Amino acid sequence: MRVLCVAAHPDDELIGVGGTLCKHVESGDTVDILLLSDGAMARYETETPAATERRTERRARAKEVGDRLGFGEVTVLEYWGNQLDDEALLDVVRDVEAKLNAFEPHVVYTHHYGDLNIDHQIVARAVRTAARPLAESTVDRLLAFESLSSTAWAMPTADTGFQPTVFVDIDPFLERKLEAIEIYKDELVEAPHPRNRDCIRANNQLWGQKAGLFAAEPFELVLERRR
Repeated sequence: MRVLCVAAHPDDELIGVGGTLCKHVESGDTVDILLLSDGAMARYETETPAATERRTERRARAKEVGDRLGFGEVTVLEYWGNQLDDEALLDVVRDVEAKLNAFEPHVVYTHHYGDLNIDHQIVARAVRTAARPLAESTVDRLLAFESLSSTAWAMPTADTGFQPTVFVDIDPFLERKLEAIEIYKDELVEAPHPRNRDCIRANNQLWGQKAGLFAAEPFELVLERRR
């Protein structure tokens, strides 16, 4: 089986769905990662030498995570972080479609559509559009994952709340996920903040307990097509 994770920035793929992706790899599935941006330019106004160095570093870390966890191809596109709303949605959709057409995944994971982060919202919309259930599409399952410090911090409305319906047991892979997160240590924040190692562990354990497991990653099922 071919599995694709489409995320906005390096570390999103790991914090949101890292344990589940490890589980896919363990099962013999091929897992590719598509990141729309390196995320660095959210902190810079122009392409300075410092920005270029940071971008290179972020891309290298995404590749390192992929190597560590046994992922296949890790692709990082050239969009500037937290500025996807300046781009034509059609262009983003076409970039996602290009990956879908080339890789032909059966399962796709991406951001929740109600996240606070604008890049997450746009990636979710682009993936939903690109993976719409056309007859020729290979995508049979599309799931949206939670992003700590983005999903729960979104504007609370009845239409955009994260309501997970799928819980994947990641207890055997939780430590592997947390070890890999150290590669993104510059993106972690000390407590009290949801994006730190202890909180990530506790959050996965809490979702697990809610689902009768020791540790789980939650997903909202967007599409399931049974052939």
